Amino acid sequence: MKAYRKYLLAAAAVLLGGTAAQAADLGNTVPPDTYAAMGFYLRADAGWSFLNWSGGNNDSKPSFGGGIGYRFDDNLRTDLRLDYSGKYKVAPGADLSLTTATGNLYFDIPTSMAITPYLGAGVGYSWGSVSGGGSNKNGLTAALMAGLGVNLSDNMTLDVGYRFVDVFATGSNPKEHQVLVGLRYQF
Repeated sequence: MKAYRKYLLAAAAVLLGGTAAQAADLGNTVPPDTYAAMGFYLRADAGWSFLNWSGGNNDSKPSFGGGIGYRFDDNLRTDLRLDYSGKYKVAPGADLSLTTATGNLYFDIPTSMAITPYLGAGVGYSWGSVSGGGSNKNGLTAALMAGLGVNLSDNMTLDVGYRFVDVFATGSNPKEHQVLVGLRYQF
């Protein structure tokens, strides 16, 4: 019985050692083109923003933004964005302008086409400046994104997307629904 146990332990050691060696070999079988997707990128966006706010009138105005990001692989990327939407007419003689800084994480859904759908979420801070009376609407901000990336070249991507922004301010929260078109340039 002791000899049987020794053979069983020796066989288990050989199998586990072989499995570890195969796992180490698998780490080197990633195609080189997978690494080409990694790197920093710059982004610039413009579009239209629709304000939904129970603290004042709803309105719509142009929205502009930009940022810097990093792509980890073909599916995962992150960026820091700064966006501005402004001069919403929220009451007679009162305007609201929102400047938002967010850190975002995106998942690019794998496809075999030059068009890549994505989903994203972000958190940050917004400065809501109210002119003509009323208190400013500064606060923690959450953002949700969905859209399509269209590869124009190896380094340039056209980004068409939707972005929902919720500013958690004292009192009623300003919310924005944004339709944006932009470019991402990867280094």
